[in-house]
Amino acid sequence: MYSLAMAFSVPQHSREEVNRAGSCLLVGQGSISALQRDEVLDIINNWRASHGFPLQSFKMALLSRAKRIDGKALVAQRLKRLPSIEAKLRRFPGMKLTQVQDIGGCRAVLRTVRHVERLVKTYKKGTSKNPTKRHEFVKEKDYIIEPKNDGYRSVHLIYRYRSASTKHRVYNGLKIEVQLRSRLQHAWATAVETVDVFTRQALKSGGGQEQWRRFFALMSSAIAFRERRPPVPGTPQHWPQLVKELRAAAKSLRVWTRLTGFRYAVTLLPSKNSKDAAAFLVGFNTANFMVSTQGYKKEQLPEANRAYLALEKELASKPPGSQAVLISANSIQVLRSAYRNFYIDTGEFLDALKVAIGRRE
Repeated sequence: MYSLAMAFSVPQHSREEVNRAGSCLLVGQGSISALQRDEVLDIINNWRASHGFPLQSFKMALLSRAKRIDGKALVAQRLKRLPSIEAKLRRFPGMKLTQVQDIGGCRAVLRTVRHVERLVKTYKKGTSKNPTKRHEFVKEKDYIIEPKNDGYRSVHLIYRYRSASTKHRVYNGLKIEVQLRSRLQHAWATAVETVDVFTRQALKSGGGQEQWRRFFALMSSAIAFRERRPPVPGTPQHWPQLVKELRAAAKSLRVWTRLTGFRYAVTLLPSKNSKDAAAFLVGFNTANFMVSTQGYKKEQLPEANRAYLALEKELASKPPGSQAVLISANSIQVLRSAYRNFYIDTGEFLDALKVAIGRRE
């Protein structure tokens, strides 16, 4: 028999060592030896894995609180992936690895924004009742009242794990982020992630094409109007102007056709391709709304790239919106694990777009 804590990793390196490892992660692979890089990755992986026990504790509390407010709430947890950690450190020069506050994160998706606000109040009430014995509240970021310029909307509550228990004290000070969002806000985030994966953009991290960035900012405002909350900065403040621009953006990008195709493709990939595929070649033909998928193993990637080029040439003569994309299998797996109700979420986003622009079938 072993204690709960023994089933989880514990920090094995000082914060100085962790921060040095984070800095080394950003240098070119040619700047350090393979052995040094392995050591760096071992330190970072231990730091990340050490958030597992605090994260589990926060997730169980979130599940209990969310279900009391909304019996249909969806709760998930995740440890930040290494590429995401590296991307964040590059996005914020000067940030140390131990300062990254969402290495461990859990999320609740509730039916409405009112449910979200009730849950936020529950958390604040719990902290105020016993501020010294509960986990230390660090800060709140309310992106529903103050949406990001890209349209991201959610409430983030950041805590430091705190326990008086001798066996759990080793985790004290590790930060966990709790995200709370409505189903419509989650549907928007799912759509952004989907477009990122299938068009090889970086909308989620502030990159990507201006047209797509503008579309998602407008769509976020449309959802905000529906939820009776502040629209995204820089988008029309009046409904008629917002709908006019949103309709034009959706038409120009062929959002409806593309997202419907992406959604369908994700459902095809698990059952019709080899489990050990390293990449998938996906083709969309908007003439007959056909989606083709083909899996390729790691040793077949040169062949996959040749097939990709050939499919691009073939689809160039098809109706606008037809396209080919070569996607890593890992990207698809991340999409599915992060958005377990992917098919429902994407459908809900398309329904919200239909409502906003008055689309008729």
